[in-house]
Amino acid sequence: MSLIPNILGGRRSNVYDPLSPDIFDPWGGFPFPSPHTPSFGGEGNAIANTRVDWKETAEAHVFSVDLPGLKKEEVKVEVEEGRVLQISGERSREKEEKDDRWHRVERSSGKFVRRFRLPENARMEEIKAGMENGVLTVTVPKEEEKRPQLKSIQISG
Repeated sequence: MSLIPNILGGRRSNVYDPLSPDIFDPWGGFPFPSPHTPSFGGEGNAIANTRVDWKETAEAHVFSVDLPGLKKEEVKVEVEEGRVLQISGERSREKEEKDDRWHRVERSSGKFVRRFRLPENARMEEIKAGMENGVLTVTVPKEEEKRPQLKSIQISG
């Protein structure tokens, strides 16, 4: 996904939107562990690595969240006051055995939270979520666009 603003022809991203309520802790996992100790990733890593696509169709706002290895019971989809959609969960750390010797650890673990302020046309009471093959899909239906009614006025004279 391109982080280049839409004016340059790239895809839209709210990564640098100062009004976006996305949660991100840049200090998660600080201080950094020694390069010789295996790192399982901190909460900040899990948050940063939870990828979300948000597209708008004619009928709905659709969020697709990559959550490989998670079961639907480990994920929460909630709506807060103020039209905020919150997707959260936790990736469990793999159990370390005494005799294990790790060569590389790149998969993150820890809690993740992503928050999105939904637009005014979102039908909050009709939100649906489903999970298949490690991808959570949250569908937020939109209200029908209200078009102004035209009334013909007879011209006298």
